[in-house]
Amino acid sequence: MSEQKLFLDSARSDVPETGTGTRSRLGLIVTGLVGVSVVALYAVAAPFVAPALRKICLPFVPATTAQVDNVFAVLRARTGTLVDIGSGDGRIVIAAAKHGFQASGFELNPWLVWYSRYKAWREGVRCSTSFHISDLWKVSFAQYSNIVIFGVPQMMDQLELKLAKELPSTAKVVACRFPFPTWVPEHTAGEGIDTVWVYDAKAFKSQL
Repeated sequence: MSEQKLFLDSARSDVPETGTGTRSRLGLIVTGLVGVSVVALYAVAAPFVAPALRKICLPFVPATTAQVDNVFAVLRARTGTLVDIGSGDGRIVIAAAKHGFQASGFELNPWLVWYSRYKAWREGVRCSTSFHISDLWKVSFAQYSNIVIFGVPQMMDQLELKLAKELPSTAKVVACRFPFPTWVPEHTAGEGIDTVWVYDAKAFKSQL
């Protein structure tokens, strides 16, 4: 092989392969963007999906206007503290504050809790509301005199036992969408999916 040919081959090997390098960098950028997108999607979706993986799922289904109206129709003579168990986007808690209650909400989904806090600030009731990221089974409701729950049938029997042990005898419990299985309601309001059932703690605590 001539010296000239060796020189040309060496010179060609020193020239960077521009096309290959560009494709490689583009591939890394695309891979990075996909990775960031997956992490972001997981961060947003996980709080909504995680409750469905629990033994008892309490899904987020916003209360209708009629349900909210029925809740406060049956509580119109009540005052004091109120808690919404599974407070979702905070509409019951915010409405309670506007009706004069010192209201709290407990919700597992952090996005909904942060949104609820923003809504309470926007509606001018931040000082009368509080929202907590918490599992309802790990919270004591002994301090509340009015309890609102949008439950599912699978949890109502266990919640009966928990509330009967914790609540003061002066408390009222309002169940929305589904009644408690063994408690006898004091009265009801609304119809169909908007029905609410009202329970007096004196009655169900006497069954313990």
